[in-house]
Amino acid sequence: MKIEISGHTDNTGNRDQKIQLSVNRATAVKEYLEQKGIPHYRMSVKGYGMYRPRATNNTEEGRRLNRRVEFTVTNM
Repeated sequence: MKIEISGHTDNTGNRDQKIQLSVNRATAVKEYLEQKGIPHYRMSVKGYGMYRPRATNNTEEGRRLNRRVEFTVTNM
């Protein structure tokens, strides 16, 4: 199985920095999984920044829900 680890952020602050933050967030998860024995070639990282919100960014709760990491199976 191969997975994409995607990082997401809320919409506050600089857009370019949010993309980098989302990449860093996903990379940290990938590194953790590698330490647990998952081969690096089975994982890819993508930073989506603020462009795929799960909830509204108009409330603190919504922004909190948008700061996340998700996994997507890309190949079985």
